[in-house]
Amino acid sequence: MRALKAKERMKGYRARKQANGLRLIQLWVPDTRSKGFAAECKRQCKIVNAATAAEADALEFIERVADWDDDASG
Repeated sequence: MRALKAKERMKGYRARKQANGLRLIQLWVPDTRSKGFAAECKRQCKIVNAATAAEADALEFIERVADWDDDASG
């Protein structure tokens, strides 16, 4: 039995995912290594912190989810 090349393995992987009802997408996300990333984070945090109390629940939820442990059972 010959070993599959990376391209063939990836093709099979994608076919299995598609057969399970999934679709491949690509996303562009901010580059956390870029020079201005930290400054932009601080700028946006100031905006959020200045927001109304109505957003407090959403922010609390985001903080709880950020600490989510994938290995937790139940």
